[in-house]
Amino acid sequence: MRKALIFFLVPIILFGCAKLFKEVKVPEGPLILLEGKDIPPFEDDLDRQSLRVAISQSIEFFRRLPEDRIFEYGEDQYSTGHLIESMETFLYLLDEAEDMEELTDMVRQRFNVYQSVGSDGLGTVLYTGYYEPILEGGLTPNEKYRWPLYERPDDLMKIDLELFSPKFKGERIVARYDGSRIVPYFSREEIDSHGVLSGRELEIAWLEDSIDVFFLQIQGSGQIILEEGTRLRVNYSASNGRPYRSIGALLIDRGIIEREEMNIPRLKEYLRDNPSQREEILNYNESYVFFRVVEQGPLGNIEVPLTPGRSIATDSRLFPKGGLTYICAEKPVIDDSGTIIAWVPFWRFALNQDTGGAIKGPGRVDLFWGSGEAAEISAGHMKNEGRVYFLVEK
Repeated sequence: MRKALIFFLVPIILFGCAKLFKEVKVPEGPLILLEGKDIPPFEDDLDRQSLRVAISQSIEFFRRLPEDRIFEYGEDQYSTGHLIESMETFLYLLDEAEDMEELTDMVRQRFNVYQSVGSDGLGTVLYTGYYEPILEGGLTPNEKYRWPLYERPDDLMKIDLELFSPKFKGERIVARYDGSRIVPYFSREEIDSHGVLSGRELEIAWLEDSIDVFFLQIQGSGQIILEEGTRLRVNYSASNGRPYRSIGALLIDRGIIEREEMNIPRLKEYLRDNPSQREEILNYNESYVFFRVVEQGPLGNIEVPLTPGRSIATDSRLFPKGGLTYICAEKPVIDDSGTIIAWVPFWRFALNQDTGGAIKGPGRVDLFWGSGEAAEISAGHMKNEGRVYFLVEK
């Protein structure tokens, strides 16, 4: 019955989603202001309470900033104070509107809506997913748990290049001092294969294999179930500043995995089945993440807890942090056995509360799915095109 209902609804859903897939003129910046007739009709496939929670987290972020801090939306600028008022107005409309049609009318009257130009200048955005892994580990190494999670080393420096010349405005590097000069921080190969950080008491916990460590770094946060049964929550602290290089793209280029087959589960399967190649493949990605222990989370780059299905990660250089968004893409339908049985379009409001090393440019969005097996399956397989809009009160 569930399958029949899904496939019955797909033509209706696709027809509605087509209204969102509207070409936009190519501007110089990442966002373009839409005219009223081009604003999509709003739908939402999640509960309103989760949206209220996510909005409250962004408001908390804004309240930590100076009220006159400026955020850029296309050619327009808004202060922190205005964004707080904008969020509060949206919450009011959310309570007042009897249905999504009425909410659409209210938002069109009171809000400006901006669309990302996407990767092609026409609004096309690639959606991927991420989640919070739950892994087993220990606080001390043993025969089972041999791979460390490191906290941020005290010799890791972030250097603002603008201090040296105005032409480097906004540019920063991560480095270390080797006694006579400033050099790039250690690579993944130097840290994991050569053990340059061992013996410095930087280990937070120990995991079973290098694959778990690698993908925990990709996700940026996780929970570790310790041997005594307690849980340790870890979150991103810093990176080594090396460029992110996709090992999935590496295996595609080598003809090992077809592009259509590539996803996180397939990638993990290959690494586990080919242990002799594992070290060389993982070291291809020089980027390395250091962690910290947190009480709640997972935390996004604006230091608020992420809300499953409501928090997204974008390029923080291009899009306003904490901003209210409207997203449209496809999501998997998973049966009780954990098998994906269909992909269906979805629409919902979300908050821009995170970023990521692989999330670069106006054509990339990463959707946070939460914790657990279903979140891992959904996030690991998500690789779909869609649209993203940013909303702010006029």
